[in-house]
Amino acid sequence: MFRFGVDSLIWTEEFTVKDLPLIEKAKSLGFEVIDINIAHPERFPTKAVKDKVKEVGIEVVTTFGLSKDANVIDPDPATRKKGIETIKKVVDINIELDSKILGGVFYAAWGYLSGKPRTEDEWNWSIESMHEAALYAKRNSDIILAVEVLNRFESHFLNIAEDAVRYCREVGTGNIKVHLDTFHMIREELSFTEAVEACGKEYLGYVHACENNRGIPGSGLVPWKEFFTALRKIGYTGPLIIESFNPDFVELNRLCCIWRKFAETGEELAVKGLKNLKEIEKSLR
Repeated sequence: MFRFGVDSLIWTEEFTVKDLPLIEKAKSLGFEVIDINIAHPERFPTKAVKDKVKEVGIEVVTTFGLSKDANVIDPDPATRKKGIETIKKVVDINIELDSKILGGVFYAAWGYLSGKPRTEDEWNWSIESMHEAALYAKRNSDIILAVEVLNRFESHFLNIAEDAVRYCREVGTGNIKVHLDTFHMIREELSFTEAVEACGKEYLGYVHACENNRGIPGSGLVPWKEFFTALRKIGYTGPLIIESFNPDFVELNRLCCIWRKFAETGEELAVKGLKNLKEIEKSLR
């Protein structure tokens, strides 16, 4: 059976101390995992989150995206260095939280588009930066760094699973995996099965289970039965996280272009999505 989780982004754009009750809320709604987005590492309430997670008894993982002033594919070495230090900072947060997965966009700045295809320099800069950050993580923890494959409108760097696997291999530290998100996959992959198989058990580290329009999972075009069957076939054992965004958000809406609601609340979207995905999973048994 899959372990379904929920992203803190269905409720809040930046997780702060006032959002601590959401950890218990996630568990009460039937989720086994909560993915807490680290919007601003420098002010993330790590100790308070750690204590609350322990009190509630729920698995925690995190995601984050690099900002443009810490872009590890920027030509400026100082900007790339800031990116490396930011990743290390987020790794430290995960270690303190006892999170085993850090997913998201940290091979480049989230939302950075150069206006042309990825260059060899950009590839090398990212590989070098990630190698340093991943070695740091490996020396200090058993955390998986899972790089998220994005659609072409949010990044020009990693758009398909096959490229992400090549990226992981070239980083070469063993703790870099692929983060697949069905919202992005339906825009870029030719086959959900082939994308999952390209990663295989060795490289698929994390999954976001999102509908094609970021609406209620199970209500749109994502081929869930095919996707779940492929995940089972490769023996994927990580969590599947429901993620969406509120159109009232400020920073993230510019990146994700969410202009309308897909349910009355993000919580309703997640709860209905959980019910749908569990029913689809059950139909495959």
